[in-house]
Amino acid sequence: MMQSRLTGILTVLVLTGGVARAEAAVHPFLEIPALVAAVSDDPVKIDWRTLGALDLVSGKAPASLQALDGKLVQIAAFIVPLEDDMQESDEFLLVPYFGACVHTPPPPPNQMVYVKMRGGKSVKIGWWDPVLFEGILRLKQVESPYGASYYEMEGITSKPYKPSAK
Repeated sequence: MMQSRLTGILTVLVLTGGVARAEAAVHPFLEIPALVAAVSDDPVKIDWRTLGALDLVSGKAPASLQALDGKLVQIAAFIVPLEDDMQESDEFLLVPYFGACVHTPPPPPNQMVYVKMRGGKSVKIGWWDPVLFEGILRLKQVESPYGASYYEMEGITSKPYKPSAK
């Protein structure tokens, strides 16, 4: 659907007359989102309103959502396995509310995230337990047994969600 490839800029050390100086060099094969995600410890915190900004009719995302493509993000969600009897899995859906997709109409495609865990790592599925999920978000349409999703994520971590006290 939507995919961007950016040219990366590398800082290189150049020796000139015995003096070292840094210069920027353009490298066309370096993918910036992957590099940023690999070195960033701070995921971008998003919510379901952010994902809901993708237009269901046209499939177009506003610039603010496109800027998240390929970024490390964190979102509170519920996990829905792709098979009813699964207790853990490395592929599943994230949804905004408990019970979504289970014997009810699924949420719209801009309210489901298809997740495949990095390195085939399995995640325990707690049907009633919200999680704080972290991964690399991609704006890419994916078909699942429970319907289409406009988002795909490379899952990195999942932990129990605890709302912050205000």
